[in-house]
Amino acid sequence: MKIIKGILLGIVGLIVLLLVMGLFIDKTYEIKREVVINKPVDVVFDYVSHIKTQDSYSVWNMADPNKKQTFTGTDGTVGFKNYWNGNDEVGEGEQVITAIEPNKRVDVDISFKRPFESKMKAYTLTEPVSANSTKVTSVTYGESSYPMNVMNPMMDGMIGKDLQQNLDNLKEILEKQ
Repeated sequence: MKIIKGILLGIVGLIVLLLVMGLFIDKTYEIKREVVINKPVDVVFDYVSHIKTQDSYSVWNMADPNKKQTFTGTDGTVGFKNYWNGNDEVGEGEQVITAIEPNKRVDVDISFKRPFESKMKAYTLTEPVSANSTKVTSVTYGESSYPMNVMNPMMDGMIGKDLQQNLDNLKEILEKQ
């Protein structure tokens, strides 16, 4: 009985600790990765500003090649929407282009419905390094309400490696063209 009581006290103590930590942890998070691609900025931007191209380089899109997708609007323009519904890994949600600055930046809002409801924002920057190379920066950011903000310090580890893989895949695809 003492062991069970000790385990229960340990669990309650851990929960209380997490709740107290949540009071001091920032509610916002930002994950940023970058890569240099040996292609001109206009070529790179044209590719990354179209949501449909993400099926070829995004690890999240490739996690379920059989997901159902519905596209609304003109890809590569503000207001274009991609709704998806896939397996448990991909879930269900939508991505909407909210702003475009040609050859510089594309912003999107992302809403998840499943496996859990959440919202985040992302943007992709393209900057010329030279006439034939472009630095691409991918940023995902958002806000977590208390007490879920205790997860924010782990967001970089959870999402960052996928962002980097997306950029590495993008580099490989564009440099082969």
